Amino acid sequence: MKAIFAGSLDLTYVGQGPALNAHLKSNGEEIRILAGAANGGAALVVRSDGPLKKAADFRGKKIATPQLGNTQDISCRAWLKAQGFKVTQTGGDVMVLPTANPDQLALFQSGGVDAVWTVEPWVTRLERDTNAKVFLEDTDVITTWLASSVKFLNAHRDLAKKVVNANKELTDWIQAHPEDAQKILISELKEETKADFAPEAVSQAWKRIQFTTEVSRDLLAKAVQDGKDAGFLKGSTDTSKLIETP
Repeated sequence: MKAIFAGSLDLTYVGQGPALNAHLKSNGEEIRILAGAANGGAALVVRSDGPLKKAADFRGKKIATPQLGNTQDISCRAWLKAQGFKVTQTGGDVMVLPTANPDQLALFQSGGVDAVWTVEPWVTRLERDTNAKVFLEDTDVITTWLASSVKFLNAHRDLAKKVVNANKELTDWIQAHPEDAQKILISELKEETKADFAPEAVSQAWKRIQFTTEVSRDLLAKAVQDGKDAGFLKGSTDTSKLIETP
């Protein structure tokens, strides 16, 4: 989002939290959502043999989230508030600790946090590597959007339309060929990280993700409300300009 504001980026896949926050901070003058990419794939995980059995058990506990103000961080804080907890950026009834995804696993294993609210593939990693279990799966959430700068969209609407069409073509192919898509993903991840990814783990994570080009107005409204409940969205929350299909 900072790169779009700086004029050094035209298009990006991004989570709902950062995109929405950037749009509202610019009073609707920047950031346009051209299409959806993925929904769901997020969850709150706890220890399988731990004491966290119901929402009330989280009082006084520590929950890790990927990043302050990111989609899962906002969802976590909004959910905690809905359970009656007071949560601030530095404390409250439940401590929410923004922690980079790769660091969550070790922190959870060592007992540094009691639970983790994160997104795939980290949910599956926690399940498989740390004896964690899903306490709550967050299915009604926009995980990734295709976003554009206003300048790019206005100046290159035809090109933006081609990108949107390519996004749909890719999404349709992923939906029709999940096994082939997973093989490509594993190969690409190995190329990028030099690490092997178990096909079984990728398949497990895949089941939680909804690949879609739709931008749900209902989920957008929920995202706005969650942002307000979490204390990140203040002032105007007008999103009438946010979604613009070229």
